[in-house]
Amino acid sequence: MIEFTPQNISSASGSLQKAPDIDERIMEKAREFEAVFVAQMLKDSGMGKALSQDSGFGGDAFSSILLEQYAGKIVENGGFGLADKIYAQLRSQEV
Repeated sequence: MIEFTPQNISSASGSLQKAPDIDERIMEKAREFEAVFVAQMLKDSGMGKALSQDSGFGGDAFSSILLEQYAGKIVENGGFGLADKIYAQLRSQEV
């Protein structure tokens, strides 16, 4: 038989309150992964070289940072839906 004490009730409600926090962290990490993926796609498309062409010293570093920012904005505006798929897959595996 389970006894309902104030400690049991508060710990149970505490674990329920943590679930949204976990969901937010999972989605945040999924979006970060999508941003890295999109940045790599942009780099492989030749956009990084186009941005750093004739840019002199530090042009490659600047174009890399710029591509990361572009990728972040793409994901913020909906991205390709990869983050949603990753989130759904991770949530379905949670026990």
